[in-house]
Formats: sequence, C-alpha cells, structure tokens
Amino acid sequence: MTDTQTDDAPLATSKQTTAATHEEAGRVPDAKGGALVGRAVTINKPAAELYAYFRDFSNLATFMENVVRIDVHDDTRSHWVVKAPAGQTVEWDAIVTEDQPNRLIAWTAAEGADVPNSGRVEFKEAGARGTVVEATILYDPPAGIIGKVIAKMFQREPNMQARQDLKRFKQLMETGEVATRARNHREYEEEQN
Repeated sequence: MTDTQTDDAPLATSKQTTAATHEEAGRVPDAKGGALVGRAVTINKPAAELYAYFRDFSNLATFMENVVRIDVHDDTRSHWVVKAPAGQTVEWDAIVTEDQPNRLIAWTAAEGADVPNSGRVEFKEAGARGTVVEATILYDPPAGIIGKVIAKMFQREPNMQARQDLKRFKQLMETGEVATRARNHREYEEEQN
C-alpha cells in the first residue's frame, strides 16, 4: 500500500496505525495522540451488561494488566495510574467526552497527562453471538518513537495491551475469571524481589 492509498478496512484490522492516515481518528471526540490502536472482540454477553461493567472504571484494573489503579472522582472524571517500562508509572486524568448507555464511552486525557491519549469503546449487539466490543485508542508514547520501541520490548505498548486486555475482558465476562499461566520458579523469585 502506498502513502497515497487509504485503508478502508475496519480499524480493528487496518494495516495503517497513524491517526493522520486513518479516518477513524475523527470519530474520537477531542482526539489527542498521533498513534492509533484499534481492536475488537466478540463477547457472549448482552451489551448492557458489558457496558455497565466497563463504565464503572474502578473495574478496569480487574482485566487491564498494566493498570495499577483508577481513582473515580465523579461521573466524568477519573485519575489513572498505569505501569510503564522499566518499573515506572505514568498518570493522567481522564474526562468522559461522550457516554451513550449500552452503546459507547469516549474519553480524552486532561491537559498535562504523562501520556496524551483519547479514545472510545463501542458495544455493538451481535445477535445470538453476544456483543462486539471495539476499542479505538489514540496516544502519544512518552519519548516518541523510541519510547514506543522500548514499550514494545517490555510488552507495555498500547497496541499489544489492547489486544490482551480485550481477551481478558472476554474471559472475565464469559467465565467470571481471567485465566493466568503458571509461573515458573525463576518468575516467582523475580516477583518476590
């Protein structure tokens, strides 16, 4: 695909990942961020149930691996603390910019965020299959492209995390728990130090 061609695939399968080259970025109110992530998963639950769980932002740390905590201030503002590479954390205040019960939640980071970001999560009924949950996230990695490479090495890059987090959300909602792999002895010892 050349730079002059557009990618008309759904964002979750698009080969283009920069906001400047994808129309989908325009669907995020108050968009902040130059890198674009899009992922989707079908969950065998009704949209209303998935939306209600997701909309209580304090629940997100139950399946989002890198979220340390989310402090909910009110219906539209929350404070996020998220793991970053090399044992660091990044923080920001998020503001809900659009909320359509059982359909979508959109947000943007407040000014001064360690990682400027914005996005939306949509809940689309899929008949007997349940609900398609589609996440669209725009972000600016700390330290630009170098920060993105480092984040990828430490598996903290949002594109990888979005895919894994949606899988864990599916597991949690369909089975009531998130499957984890067994730790080997070395991993256990590293965790204790």
